[in-house]
Amino acid sequence: MLSSFEIHQRPSPNFGERRDGQRPELIVIHYTAMDSAQAAIDWLCTPEAEVSAHYVIAPDGQVTQLVDEEMRAWHAGVGSWQGQSDVNSRSIGIELSNKGDHPFAAQQIDALEVLLAGIMKRWSIGPDGVIGHSDMSPGRKIDPGPKFDWLRLARQGLAVWPDQAPAEANWEGCAAQFGYDLENPNCFAAFRARFRPWAEGGCDAEDARIAARLVQTAQRD
Repeated sequence: MLSSFEIHQRPSPNFGERRDGQRPELIVIHYTAMDSAQAAIDWLCTPEAEVSAHYVIAPDGQVTQLVDEEMRAWHAGVGSWQGQSDVNSRSIGIELSNKGDHPFAAQQIDALEVLLAGIMKRWSIGPDGVIGHSDMSPGRKIDPGPKFDWLRLARQGLAVWPDQAPAEANWEGCAAQFGYDLENPNCFAAFRARFRPWAEGGCDAEDARIAARLVQTAQRD
């Protein structure tokens, strides 16, 4: 893993104050779904777009900051996590330049790991606070998608991943406790896409075990 890197600055006008005195307690990972990192940066800095993120990471590992971490970037949109809907006010958004149809570049993930470690330390965010856009907005968003290596992040304490210990539980109860909005009919698909993208069929005992271990892992952090 890289030890450090230079952060380039390209201020976006698309931001505001965090609402109701909230502070970052989540980090939301996205992919840009655009042809290049520069195209994404240009779009996120266009006033008419009314979208932004705190950071964009290019495939070669170049990191560009668009919005100060203290401020509320417009990256999450409609959705919720842990029963709260204004995710923008509670989070820092990181965009990875990728269309979601191919693996993320090694240099890009190296840079992401360094960036995540710094943000988590600055804001006292635990591994369970690092989520995907699809986690908080199932059905509407699918990024960072099945090509993203959540297990690699978890091995370095930068995300959560269920271990192999046995657990008996109800999937719905544990998924809700972890953070998913069960009123969204797509939340199970989002859960599967992140933790069991190869699985087929309906919810089963392994899904319930994974959800239970996620809750237990988050409680330890």
